[in-house]
Amino acid sequence: MSPRTGPVPDPMSLALYPIDDRTDLGRARKPRSKHAGSKVVRSARQNLKRHSRRNASFIEAELLVQHAAQLRAASIILPAPVILAGFGLSIFTGATVAAAWTLATLGAYLIIVILARRADTGTQESDGFTKAPHIAHALPFLAGHTFAGLCWSALAFLECPGCTAIRFELFHFAALVLAIAMTAMISSTLRFVVLIAFSPLVVGLSLDAFANPDKMSVAMQGVVIGAVPFFAFVAEALRRGAVARIRHQAEKDELISELERSRILSDEARRRAEDANRAKSQFLATMSHELRTPLNAILGFSEVMMNEIFGPLGSPNYKEYLTDIHSSGKHLLGVINEILDLSRVEAGQYALNEEAVDLSRIAADCASTVRLRAEDKRIAIQMHFEEGLPALWGDERALRQIVLNLLSNAVKFTPKSGEIILRVGWTAGGGQYVGVSDNGAGIPQDEIPTVLASFGQGSNAIKNAEQGTGLGLPIVQALVKLHDGQFELSSREGKGTDVIAIFPQSRVLEVMPAFDVV
Repeated sequence: MSPRTGPVPDPMSLALYPIDDRTDLGRARKPRSKHAGSKVVRSARQNLKRHSRRNASFIEAELLVQHAAQLRAASIILPAPVILAGFGLSIFTGATVAAAWTLATLGAYLIIVILARRADTGTQESDGFTKAPHIAHALPFLAGHTFAGLCWSALAFLECPGCTAIRFELFHFAALVLAIAMTAMISSTLRFVVLIAFSPLVVGLSLDAFANPDKMSVAMQGVVIGAVPFFAFVAEALRRGAVARIRHQAEKDELISELERSRILSDEARRRAEDANRAKSQFLATMSHELRTPLNAILGFSEVMMNEIFGPLGSPNYKEYLTDIHSSGKHLLGVINEILDLSRVEAGQYALNEEAVDLSRIAADCASTVRLRAEDKRIAIQMHFEEGLPALWGDERALRQIVLNLLSNAVKFTPKSGEIILRVGWTAGGGQYVGVSDNGAGIPQDEIPTVLASFGQGSNAIKNAEQGTGLGLPIVQALVKLHDGQFELSSREGKGTDVIAIFPQSRVLEVMPAFDVV
């Protein structure tokens, strides 16, 4: 049983412990699907999209708001095309006719701008969206654009007896195409605005083309008539783009709102769970005196009676019963100690009493402690300790508990005539490790997260006669984490189990060379 010093002779140890000092205690947990979050977001977005499509009134209100905003933005330059057309008209028909037409057309656009201004004062915020509740439909705007379209249609039928026909018709052509394009660009969010506003112009030009079949006139009138459906199509395409942007923005805002609500609910649930877990841990951590006091009395009095200090018991059955009582009390005390240790760690009340300790010495002492149990099962414990290991900065009691728990588990689940190897040495990153390997039944891969969880037991532990509480490995994980370390477990069913506790290089105390004092 004496430890063998020197380099580790087993070449498998190098392959078994390819270690560094990165802490990853959650290695054995089942990884969460990386697509889970995206699926939730995609599902929520689809639901919100269907909801937004049903809310047609909201989209129409937003389109009217955008239309009003576009008119307000264009109100400064909107009179310019009318004034330019009026100026050109004055050259052909004189100032009186041109002034009358210009004032009428400007009045039509003034009505439209006033409607847009009223829409601006009527908008309000409701549920995070801008709405115009006083606009029940688009009829006021359509009526204003129809009035403006009639004014432009009137321009097409003004006559100039003293003018050259082709020049006046070219002026008509340019002015009307400009008016149609301007209406399509500025008022694209208003459905059918181009068709409704310039339908009188289309009807008038069509009738005039049948009445006066002049080739040049019919050609230019045909282009103007064709410009109306063309720009109507352009306006509808722009309107659909605006609808898509509104829906996207609404879906994004609703999705953000839904995610924010979910985050708040999740934070609240997490806070409640943390409060409940903290209350549980604090309650268990304060029960040490209340639970241990009666158990100490049971253990003490049963031991006095077992040893018959105050005289014989009489019947030999009493001594057998007292032995059972004493062993049961010791087992219960061990369970309580494990629960309280884990509860103190979870409650943040486990304070490390750190000092310079020799990890090899602690491991050798722990091996001596479990030696009797191992010999009862004819289990051989081999120790491989590297030479020259410097001291480790840690809590000696916690480190002993780590090694004892690992060795106790190995003894418990190693069959008779089995073998346990206890290793202590350097890690690749300059830290130190203590590892325990056995050739027992092993743990199925799907049960590793279970045995690492509190009160978790694998199928082999349930079948084994020496069942425990399932707190040994969780306590080891917690104590290793308190030392800024890393705990790893690897096992194959029927091949044994390897566990290792790794302590970082920052906890290894450097040995400074001696120097002479002059």
